[in-house]
Amino acid sequence: MRILGRVAGLGFAVLLAGVCASPGRAQSPAVVAPIIVDTAVPIVVNAVKPKPPAGTTKFEGYVLNANIAQITVRAKGSDMSIQTFSLTPNASAKMQQIVDKGGYQYGDKVTIYYNAANLQAVKITGKPSKPI
Repeated sequence: MRILGRVAGLGFAVLLAGVCASPGRAQSPAVVAPIIVDTAVPIVVNAVKPKPPAGTTKFEGYVLNANIAQITVRAKGSDMSIQTFSLTPNASAKMQQIVDKGGYQYGDKVTIYYNAANLQAVKITGKPSKPI
């Protein structure tokens, strides 16, 4: 029993000396490769949306009738709400280009920015469908 105790004590002493004698990993400086970041390319998070013209109100709906002088639209949320807007000269010129390509058809979804005072459409957005 005494021999077994001496061997165990000697083994423990050698183990303790080995652990204490080795240098700590956290104390030695670690070699880390630098991370190179390319800063020349910007990252686009959100695209900038153009604001509607100042002093206008927005109306979303579906086209009932459209020509180069006026546009009649049914409201998006209410089937009973129908609004007719006359076009400003700039909007009329753009509408002429759209009419030359086939124009807005019945049921096309549009957004109209208009002056609330005189119900003139300043800007019309929406994709016209293909003519029949």
